[in-house]
Amino acid sequence: MDNVQIGQLVRSSAGRDKGKLYLIYDLLDEAFVRVIDGEKKRLINPKRKNIKHLEFLPVRADGIAEKLIRGEPVTEKEISETIRTLGLSHTD
Repeated sequence: MDNVQIGQLVRSSAGRDKGKLYLIYDLLDEAFVRVIDGEKKRLINPKRKNIKHLEFLPVRADGIAEKLIRGEPVTEKEISETIRTLGLSHTD
């Protein structure tokens, strides 16, 4: 879990949400993280995901990550727009 970072863009590789893009919101332990998308999985209800079921993309939302780490407010719109923008360059 050394390369897993808050704010990192990930794609679900298993489950009902396969193919969905998220940002890592929180690191729970060696096997699990919580992810958000600003739409269905919001800050108040992040999704718990096994890191084995995630594809880690080489992009990090630095601005959002820094705000989350410092405990500053982040809007759902800001999250969803960032995912959309970052995800455009990583569609298969």
